Amino acid sequence: MSITSEKELEGMRRISEIVATTLKEMRLYTKPGMSTREIDEYGGKLLEKQGARSAPKLTYGFPGYTCISLNHEIAHGIPAANKIIQEGDLINIDVSAEFNGYWSDNGGSFVVGQDIHGYQPLVETSKNILYKAIHAIHGGVRICDIGKLIETEARRNGYTVIRNLGGHGIGRGLHESPSDILNCYDQANRARFKRFGVVAIETFISTASNYANQEADGWTLVGNRGGFVAQHEHTIVITEGAPIILTAANEIWN
Repeated sequence: MSITSEKELEGMRRISEIVATTLKEMRLYTKPGMSTREIDEYGGKLLEKQGARSAPKLTYGFPGYTCISLNHEIAHGIPAANKIIQEGDLINIDVSAEFNGYWSDNGGSFVVGQDIHGYQPLVETSKNILYKAIHAIHGGVRICDIGKLIETEARRNGYTVIRNLGGHGIGRGLHESPSDILNCYDQANRARFKRFGVVAIETFISTASNYANQEADGWTLVGNRGGFVAQHEHTIVITEGAPIILTAANEIWN
């Protein structure tokens, strides 16, 4: 989507505020002993209360209001009653939704309770790389150069990236063009970010794996070499200067 009017910008601001505050409240709600289904149902109620509809349910028939990935899971984790969160677990919550014809997406990984397993450095690196990547984006920047930035920063910090996952265009649907905002350098991708375009930028920073494989459930993604992955995501509007971060209310950088 490209923003062509103040009405469109306000529409994107509203749905982005909804998904951002929902993610924030779900993060604050999460405690050891809860199931991922319990957290997902809480998020579903928050979306419904604000008049929004779950994007993964609406678009793909996903069996949950949100994607909640636990420990070794990278993304698209199915909320379940038998997935019980323990102290120190690494959890990722991804919230996307539709409201009045506009769509927005955001996500974040965090440690539940005390960091007894030492995941926090991975989480902080993912956050920091997302910040650097987003603030390097403006109209005319090559998409592959942002992938190179993410990959280079990950390596500098002793991590790798998931090479077959990345960000995407968004706005009038959950996944729009450009569909290949990867976390790595793809020299074949000559596309550039367009001014006033709306995109969801994501990091997938990994301790071991470099590709995501789908589990037998048809949804859950896990790494090809094991380890753990931290993901963080914002929906932004591209400008000639600093981008407009529509989902800033999720406070993943606070």
